[in-house]
Amino acid sequence: MGFGIIAFVIFVGWLLARIGIVTSESRIVLNRVAFFAASPALLFMIISRSDVAVVFSGVLGASALAIVTVGIIYYVVARLWFTKDKGRLAMGTNLSVYTNINNIGLPVAIYVIGDAQYVGPIMLLQLIIMAPLLLGALDMQKQGRLSAARILTQPVRNPIVIASLLGLVVAVTGFELPEFVVQPLDTLGGAAVPLMLLAFGASLSGSKPLAPGTGRREVLFAAGLKAVVMPVVAWVFAQFVFQLPPEQVYAVTVLGALPTAQNMYQYALQYRTGEIIARDVILLTTFASLPVMLVIAALMHG
Repeated sequence: MGFGIIAFVIFVGWLLARIGIVTSESRIVLNRVAFFAASPALLFMIISRSDVAVVFSGVLGASALAIVTVGIIYYVVARLWFTKDKGRLAMGTNLSVYTNINNIGLPVAIYVIGDAQYVGPIMLLQLIIMAPLLLGALDMQKQGRLSAARILTQPVRNPIVIASLLGLVVAVTGFELPEFVVQPLDTLGGAAVPLMLLAFGASLSGSKPLAPGTGRREVLFAAGLKAVVMPVVAWVFAQFVFQLPPEQVYAVTVLGALPTAQNMYQYALQYRTGEIIARDVILLTTFASLPVMLVIAALMHG
């Protein structure tokens, strides 16, 4: 049922773009409303109500180790056989592990896993640690120097990070939010998932991946790691290293199968590094993610 809801709303977004009702400009508006208003409200409410002991237990540890492991695999193989360009290596490594935890992860957590609290720690890990590291590497590659102030302040300029951290403060302190705060935030947050899925579906219209001469080997390798290897590695760490309860193993595995985040393409465009590779990996992992998650659901939950 959860997969059907997600697929249907994505299809509606694609259809609206296909027939010209949603243009590229209006898709950007949908994304910006979700990013600056609806998603922060949703994440604040989710994290403020979460069980901090559960969220920051082995779920985060298993996910983090999976990210490190798959990232190392990509870097070593790509360095040996694909490219020696440091910026392209940094971009490719992140394309193979950086998850679309916001646009797709939140809907999947709500409708498929049945518990949205698991997305918070992974989102913070990506936005506070992984994104600054990537931007730092790209800065060094492009300018030959590191803009420390820009990198260090990048997370606190992100409304999703700010909302998540505030929600975490509420969860840790046990502060009871008054109803006049809860109700409008719940209402605003309720718009986040439909907006994200509609915008995401619209972004799929007209894209043609794997054109000749665009680094197809890198694209296929990074996409294969993200779509197939990442959930397997996450499952191994969750099941055998951290020995998590079945519902948490399922959550870690499903979240590992999420597609590559769309903001990787924005970073690639900004630094003019691996733009086509980023676009194609995002597109391929997006199409692969739902079938892979269906397989995971069938194997782990019948």
